[in-house]
Amino acid sequence: MKIGIVGAGMVGSSAGFALAIAGYANEIVFVDKNEALAVAQAEDISHAVPFMSATRVRAGGYADLAGAGIVVLSAGVGQRPGEGRLELLERNAVVIRSIVSEILAVVPDPILLVAANPVDVITHIAAKISGLPRNRVIGSGTILDTARFRSLLARHIEISPQSIPAFVIGEHGDSEVLAWSGAVAGSADLISFAAQLGKPITEDVRKAIDHDVRNAAYKIIEGKGATYYGIGAGIARIVRAITRDEGSVLSVAIHTDHVAGVDDVTLSLPRVVGARGVTADLLPDLEPSEQQALTRSAQMLKELSDSLHI
Repeated sequence: MKIGIVGAGMVGSSAGFALAIAGYANEIVFVDKNEALAVAQAEDISHAVPFMSATRVRAGGYADLAGAGIVVLSAGVGQRPGEGRLELLERNAVVIRSIVSEILAVVPDPILLVAANPVDVITHIAAKISGLPRNRVIGSGTILDTARFRSLLARHIEISPQSIPAFVIGEHGDSEVLAWSGAVAGSADLISFAAQLGKPITEDVRKAIDHDVRNAAYKIIEGKGATYYGIGAGIARIVRAITRDEGSVLSVAIHTDHVAGVDDVTLSLPRVVGARGVTADLLPDLEPSEQQALTRSAQMLKELSDSLHI
């Protein structure tokens, strides 16, 4: 499949690198208003490809997206000093409207994969203005938060993170919900499994993991200025599920008619992802406190999205 990436910054280029190295696409096209940056990223990644795959990587304009099955949106404007979140969102809404219009003029029925932050609201905007079916406008959502959750659990229990189907749901942000009650490992619930391995998940361990998942981005940004490798790999994982029609269960964000008592909101749940995009939504078994937290997260996102009057 041919894949377009609009936005050749750190997130877009990391996604392109992960996709090219894994060979999940036969062609990747970078589009960026900074043409020199798009060319540089494409060239640099092209020089890594011979070691691992046969993916063709190049830069181009919107017209070069013709034939793409998936277009990744990783472009957007940065926050100005003293600028509020709503002001930033309103400016990004203008940018996203322009980008989506350019894409649809060339690729009328793509799967749009949104990776620009705040990803839940940007995905909501993209879905509204594109007019595409909701299952074809997918935000990366909490796929990275879920990976952080699994990584920290695996580190504590000392098993592979791929063996822990635990999810983070709701907002990709401060109100996200770690779904502890639905987490399992092997054929047992996670708490029981960890105890059997002599690695009990005490209340202190739980609090520490919760803190580290929520604050991972802040820690990384403090150390190196931005996060990009994790989300780049997360985007590649979503693309793999689509291109191979896997029917994989991934925590991604799409427009949702009703969840946790809130209507018309975009947030993350475990969802089945394949060649047609998202084909099913799943809601994990939640404790009352987790259900309440999901409702608060959904309400916050709903209020923020509604304030834009899209």
